[in-house]
Amino acid sequence: MPKYNFCPQCGKPLVEEEKAGKVRKICADDACGFIFWDNPLPVVAAIVERKGHVILVQSIGWPASWFGLVTGFLEKGEMPEEAVLREVQEEIGLEVEMGGYIGMYPFYRMNQLIIAYHVIAKDGEIKLDETELAAYREVPIEKVQPWAAGTGIALRDWLRTKGYERELVQFGS
Repeated sequence: MPKYNFCPQCGKPLVEEEKAGKVRKICADDACGFIFWDNPLPVVAAIVERKGHVILVQSIGWPASWFGLVTGFLEKGEMPEEAVLREVQEEIGLEVEMGGYIGMYPFYRMNQLIIAYHVIAKDGEIKLDETELAAYREVPIEKVQPWAAGTGIALRDWLRTKGYERELVQFGS
């Protein structure tokens, strides 16, 4: 989220005041009334399953050992189920069908609410969106290890539905 110092409506400085039980940035001009609520952004995440494997992706700029789920933001007028199917198609080039909803997970560090789904990939070649992703891995379900952050917790919860009980590891371990 952007860190506002000035009102995006009138240009006057923002000041910190209590509003609705929390300290928030509010326009110094009472006539304007702008309040920066800093609401979390909805993000979808996909556990992409294909032939007994989970496809993990590495975002550009991540350390070489870091791989995670396909994720992306909802677009205007889009439901989370539509967004997750679109994101998988855009980021790894695979057509998928909905496997099911997993859950919602907070990701406080990025001020996001992650809405996680399981999707099943159809056959086809993986084609990475090279403007966002550097690499991918296909990890056997019985070997995939969930990490101690938003999407990793979703992966752990999904693995439980498959009969695998896994401890969370630090991301990238």
